[in-house]
Amino acid sequence: MREFCQLHGGERPLEQKNRLVIVIAIVALIVGAIVASFGRVMFVANTPEVTLPSSSAGSGDVPGLGQQDYQRVEVTTQTVTDVVATLARPASYYRELTVETYWTGGSSITQVQVWTDGGWSHSVQTLPSGAVRHDLTGENTIYYWYNGTQEYAAAPADKKSSDLAQHIPTYETVLALEPDEITAAGYELRGDLPCILVEVRRNGSDILQRFWISVNNGLLVSAESEQDGQLIYRMTAYSPVQSPCPTSASFALPDGEILHTVGE
Repeated sequence: MREFCQLHGGERPLEQKNRLVIVIAIVALIVGAIVASFGRVMFVANTPEVTLPSSSAGSGDVPGLGQQDYQRVEVTTQTVTDVVATLARPASYYRELTVETYWTGGSSITQVQVWTDGGWSHSVQTLPSGAVRHDLTGENTIYYWYNGTQEYAAAPADKKSSDLAQHIPTYETVLALEPDEITAAGYELRGDLPCILVEVRRNGSDILQRFWISVNNGLLVSAESEQDGQLIYRMTAYSPVQSPCPTSASFALPDGEILHTVGE
């Protein structure tokens, strides 16, 4: 009996140690599960929810928007700059746009074609007078000329030069605005295209600007400017965008010098 008691008494510390290890392991698993669950809750709580264009019942009804193509975010005046910051224009494309300018007693319309590829942009404007102007921008230089001549002029260029040559606003400037300068924001269909709408009135300005940015490709679909409630400017680009840029596009000066070839 003494030997039996000694034998089992010698095992008790080992059994207690094993039970302690098991308890610690169970506690660790429970704590890990709680932390993981809490982390998921925090992630979901910090993930914005979507508000799609009001005329669309769901992602399947919005052209070009598949379930896996975008993060669901609600666009408000407080979140719109973060949403716009996620958009990026395609590096290679062709499109057409119309620019309308209004003034007291009159208006004008300019038709514009734009080819963009590899950091180069070539815009061709048919002006109200019938004259056709070319603007070729790349490598910090803009070249411009008119049809019917081999002469051209050149000037320094920056990131906004291509947009200015097309007579369209650079919508990315909204990223630098103060929150109180953004007066409205949301999703809206523009020309049947799903867009992010940003309405802006810069401090000290009497001009109200609106930008409609495509959620499909990050390009500016439309823009308007109002002064004292009167429309003074409108840009629309509702025609399909060709991306990548057609290989037939020309990035050459009027004297025949080729500055860029598509795909190179």
